[in-house]
Amino acid sequence: MAKAKKKKGAATAALALLQQTGTAFEVREYEHVDGETNFGLEAAEKLGRSPEQVFKTLMITHEKDFAVCVVPVGGKLNVKAAAAALGWKSAKMAAPDVAEKRTGYVVGGISPLGQKTAHPTLVDETAQLFNTILVSGGRRGLDVELAADDLVALTQGAYADIAAV
Repeated sequence: MAKAKKKKGAATAALALLQQTGTAFEVREYEHVDGETNFGLEAAEKLGRSPEQVFKTLMITHEKDFAVCVVPVGGKLNVKAAAAALGWKSAKMAAPDVAEKRTGYVVGGISPLGQKTAHPTLVDETAQLFNTILVSGGRRGLDVELAADDLVALTQGAYADIAAV
């Protein structure tokens, strides 16, 4: 993968962050079908990748705290495990409108990168099984492929066992 070239007017905040930091990444675009609501599996299928290599971005909340969890699109988030990894007693999924407001992205296009408000971020440990993973690039039909370690570094996140089958 080539280093990203800096250019003005990046399409999304996620792409701008990747470009500004000189992180190696590849843009992966596909035609999103209106009405499709399983965004992650749609991305995996259209990009010809395993659902274990394509990751979705979810937001959880505990009291007034919020965190971002990045898990394979073929599975689900283990909310209890995520809460424990964050040192929280419990957690629940954040409402979609709250996630959109806090991240600056729309559901189905929420990227863990370049969010409007920085959040503690957990990446499922299975991301380390791949040379690269795919995450949303900040809009439906746009993914970015990058090294999982780069994602963790850019989000100041951590790996954790947070996925459920």
